[in-house]
Amino acid sequence: MSTGGEQHCVYDFSARAIDGSEVPLRRFEGQVLLVVNVASQCGFTSQYGGLEELWRQLRARGFAVLGFPCNQFGNQEPGDEASIQTFCERRFEVSFPMFAKVEVNGPGAHPLFRHLEHAVPGIAGSESIKWNFTKFLVDRRGRAVQRFGSVATPARIRPAAEALLARAPAE
Repeated sequence: MSTGGEQHCVYDFSARAIDGSEVPLRRFEGQVLLVVNVASQCGFTSQYGGLEELWRQLRARGFAVLGFPCNQFGNQEPGDEASIQTFCERRFEVSFPMFAKVEVNGPGAHPLFRHLEHAVPGIAGSESIKWNFTKFLVDRRGRAVQRFGSVATPARIRPAAEALLARAPAE
């Protein structure tokens, strides 16, 4: 991860995968990304199914869902990485990239989420994430272009993702 200066795209960051390995997000360069803070015990947890469906249907076109478990909202992700991974695989057959638990707000927030919050503020210009399953859509150049709140289903996000997939990478 780049440590000095301001990062301008998600590829400037790295994150720890759910298996503990370090993943430079440059690995996803040229893809449209949907970055989501997820939780296993949330009212929106069923969105895992829609996220997996979106991933399976669009990945051949250069799309990836990146899931980041977070326990900052109502203690809805209390487990360790192994239990999170088992839950996601057994309950929703999740195969999209999952990462280790992160904080998305406050002084301990992962730098990727600080970047995303600043790049695409929420309602009334608020940068902080309000709840689990907030989603950030990222274009092929690594720029965050749209934020979706928890209630936005993956099916609702699909048209915006497909529009980005239809554009040439240089656009």
